[in-house]
Amino acid sequence: MSSTTMRALVLAEHGSLENLRVVEDHPKPTASEGHVVIRVRASSFNYHDVFTVRGMPGIKVPLPVVIGLDMAGEIDEVGTGVSGWSKGDRVLVNPLNKRRGLLGEMMDGGMAEYCLVAAEQLIRMPNGVSFEDAASLPVAYGTAHRMLVTHNTVKAGDRVLVLGASGGVGTGCVLLAKLAGAEVIACAGGEDKMQRLRDLGADHVINYKEVDFSKWAIEKFGKPQRRTYEGGVDVVVNFTGGDTWAPSLKCLKRGGKLLVCGATAGHDPKEDLRYVWSFELQIIGSNSFYDDNLADLMQLIAEGKIKPVVDKILPLDQAIEGLRLIEQREVMGKVVITP
Repeated sequence: MSSTTMRALVLAEHGSLENLRVVEDHPKPTASEGHVVIRVRASSFNYHDVFTVRGMPGIKVPLPVVIGLDMAGEIDEVGTGVSGWSKGDRVLVNPLNKRRGLLGEMMDGGMAEYCLVAAEQLIRMPNGVSFEDAASLPVAYGTAHRMLVTHNTVKAGDRVLVLGASGGVGTGCVLLAKLAGAEVIACAGGEDKMQRLRDLGADHVINYKEVDFSKWAIEKFGKPQRRTYEGGVDVVVNFTGGDTWAPSLKCLKRGGKLLVCGATAGHDPKEDLRYVWSFELQIIGSNSFYDDNLADLMQLIAEGKIKPVVDKILPLDQAIEGLRLIEQREVMGKVVITP
């Protein structure tokens, strides 16, 4: 490995995780106009990385590519035309390049020793925030923050049911809903994940593999009433779709909110519109995240109000195993790689 090359996790062609390789001689980027080179100190996986490896219909990824959307590190080199940033600055990177698309998909991402990013993608890290915690934030916690905080969908005293609560977005929703003063019902599969959600502060935990979450909520809080506001839950966070969509409608109280930011189990679910009008339900979509979401989250970490849930911190040599754990849903929260 020379001064012009670096170690990186590279996807050469779409398929399975076996198509990933940790290479020693990937070209090291140099700073171009309006850009900086980041010395990556931490990068975290999202399920999106699994989709990138497999290939997504309608999205043509320029291969080979270094995967990884989320990263934090120090500025190593500053390009011409960049002001306000200096070598050594600690930064979190917003994965979205407004002209070219996502890091780790349309251009080389964070699973490498160095990464080239546009200066407008940089967010300054406060003191007291680690690279590992910062790198956990963008896609998962940023999405959760926009859905719950920016859209002002959860308030103190609300009953909030979170599906997929053990993943990155899910744990973010549990932490932010608790911070808002809500009563949180967390749904996950397996006793280990359930116990860790209790430890996070979830008030109730449901094993969705064994219990019908909708029936549980109705038995616990009462059947939603059309002419009063009694029974049911105030908010359901549902980024799974599929077979969970109709049951989510059924357990919401009159005026309740169904929050959606994805559809991991199917985007074309069975629907029953009678629940939507009869109970005056609000279906609220939320897409992506912005710099203010990430800055607010880092400030919450700096103030000790939240701590991102990191299951494992692994070296680059073990990055493929880290993504396998994400693919098989064998982790709670985030897997962070330190290149």
